[in-house]
Amino acid sequence: MQIRTVAMPADTNPNGDIFGGWVLSQMDIAGGLAAAARARGRVATVAIDAMTFVRPVKVGDILCCYAEVERVGTTSIAIAIEAWKIRWFEQREERILVTEGRFTYVAIDDRGQKRPVAG
Repeated sequence: MQIRTVAMPADTNPNGDIFGGWVLSQMDIAGGLAAAARARGRVATVAIDAMTFVRPVKVGDILCCYAEVERVGTTSIAIAIEAWKIRWFEQREERILVTEGRFTYVAIDDRGQKRPVAG
């Protein structure tokens, strides 16, 4: 599962770098989509393993988040997520790893209670 979005000026700090929280939220969206597809229903984020930001994201960069199911438990799903940026407006397109992490989601029912992950 993947998503792509463009980093915009409204997503920056005073130094012109994109907020880390914005990158994190894009990763959570990608992971949530992958987890919901695997769970065949609603999921909620319950944990994010340690992340290190390797490179900053600038305005105009295309942020690509790639999510892959790592483990499926009774009610939870672990998703490995990588965030890459594409600097497409330079002389050559360059893909650079920004950060990676493991997000854990739990399958929930319509009342927000845990439920078994669909087979």
